[in-house]
Amino acid sequence: MPAEPPRYKRILLKVSGEAGAGGEGFGIDPKTLDRVAADIAEVVREGIEVCLVIGGGNIFRGALLAESGMERASADYMGMLATVMNALALQASLEKIGVYTRVQSAIPMAAICEPYIRRRALRHLEKGRVVIFAAGLGAPFFTTDTPAALRAAEMGCDALFKGTSVDGVYTADPKKDPSATRYERLTYHDVLAKDLKVMDASAISLMRDNHIPIVVFSIRERGNLLKVLKGEGVHTTIA
Repeated sequence: MPAEPPRYKRILLKVSGEAGAGGEGFGIDPKTLDRVAADIAEVVREGIEVCLVIGGGNIFRGALLAESGMERASADYMGMLATVMNALALQASLEKIGVYTRVQSAIPMAAICEPYIRRRALRHLEKGRVVIFAAGLGAPFFTTDTPAALRAAEMGCDALFKGTSVDGVYTADPKKDPSATRYERLTYHDVLAKDLKVMDASAISLMRDNHIPIVVFSIRERGNLLKVLKGEGVHTTIA
């Protein structure tokens, strides 16, 4: 039987900063980033166009520092800079294995990456390059969920893939509650009504309004991204 073809032509992959931190949960672990890069390379070689948003929680969390007394806007800008560091590190891992990559930042910093320009990003995708969107929206008071949803809509993506440390959305935190069960499918309304904390409410609403499904899967398992794209891996679809 021939292999199942990928279900989507263009996707946005949203990964947390912790996904690149390895077992330490802090900093950048090159081996872990190389594994994530290898997964992305597999998908690109299947002819799928990929753009990414990566968080910065492995380096800095603005919200936590704001709780300790720092002005929230300044703390959030520091968090945005952390996402740029992660984007550059992932770019290095991808280009090391022959995947052409561009980093576009919502905060202009011409010496190290491109500014975010929608039409230029679309052109990069059409040429088969991976585009990593960094620095969130360039504005404070947003997590990286909202820019991920916004970029997915702006790029005309067929789906938003959220890579996490668990293999889908559960009725409760499976790390704390052994009886938690995984949902196969959810509606956007289910996620909002049940307050499932998959993504920010604004991101869920934006995906609903643009009819872009959200696929939640585990980024920790090597090769899982391509499996899920082909409908084989374990995941939860929100649509």
